[in-house]
Amino acid sequence: MEVSNVTTVTAFVLLGLSSNPQIQVLLFGLFLVIYLLTLTGNLMMILVINTDSQLHTPMYFFLSHLSFLDTIYSSTIVPKLLENLLFRWKTVSFLECFAQISLVIFSGITESCLLSVMAYDRFQAVCHPMLYTVAMNKKVCIGLVGVCWALGIGTSLINTLLLAQQYFCGPNLIHSFACELPPMLLLTCSDPYTSIACILTSLVVLGVGTLVPVLGSYTRITMTALGINSAKGRSKIFSTCSSHFLVITIFYGSGLFRYMTPSSGSVLEQVVSLQYSVVTPMLNPLIYSLKNQEVKAALRRMVVRKFRPTI
Repeated sequence: MEVSNVTTVTAFVLLGLSSNPQIQVLLFGLFLVIYLLTLTGNLMMILVINTDSQLHTPMYFFLSHLSFLDTIYSSTIVPKLLENLLFRWKTVSFLECFAQISLVIFSGITESCLLSVMAYDRFQAVCHPMLYTVAMNKKVCIGLVGVCWALGIGTSLINTLLLAQQYFCGPNLIHSFACELPPMLLLTCSDPYTSIACILTSLVVLGVGTLVPVLGSYTRITMTALGINSAKGRSKIFSTCSSHFLVITIFYGSGLFRYMTPSSGSVLEQVVSLQYSVVTPMLNPLIYSLKNQEVKAALRRMVVRKFRPTI
């Protein structure tokens, strides 16, 4: 729209991963398979946890919320990515782009808070087993998840609304496969200082702030495990916590690198973005199911119940 010879951007163009039609077809097939695996894995985890009474514990309560968040996260990014790989026109409306940014921030912040809560849960279970049922009762668990969701929603709204106040006059080319804050800030024609300060504050307070309890919890867990004389006891603790620690390492490693470094549209940035927004939501249920004996046993029980012959 033209106002006093100044153009206001009303849509953006996602440049995506490749302009080669053959490569786009291959990428479409790859990401479609990843998306279907992500949906299947996470929805299966939610189903198993909610239907198996032996998994009605704080750890699996938090894990079901993690699977739900991963489903939201993947569904925010991948369908639009698949659409852009399939069709020639890769435009995204102003409103659609900001809705995607809002959901990405919400999912990322909520998940980082939830991972911190899950680390605290493991700390209580390993270091204070006699007080665990009191410290992590149902009311406490619901309250902790509620705080995670509230922080995610609040941070998402604040950062998205501040970005929406920026003025976009062109160019409108986003050097990414999705609408994210770092590449969007490069397109503003007004001073993005407020938005940059807000997202950095959010990352330090909530990103790094949730990482510190994680590191503290696992330091105490490691010290407690090493102090146990029984090799079987140590093995059980490390087996239970290793899957969660692996998920944390992947999530924080890729997420902090993406948002704490200046955006340049490089290939490395694209790879890191794909890692935490497309690949990680698929890996989480695989990690928790393959490395967790209780989940595998619950899956077997569910399959047996499903195919048990009825008389």
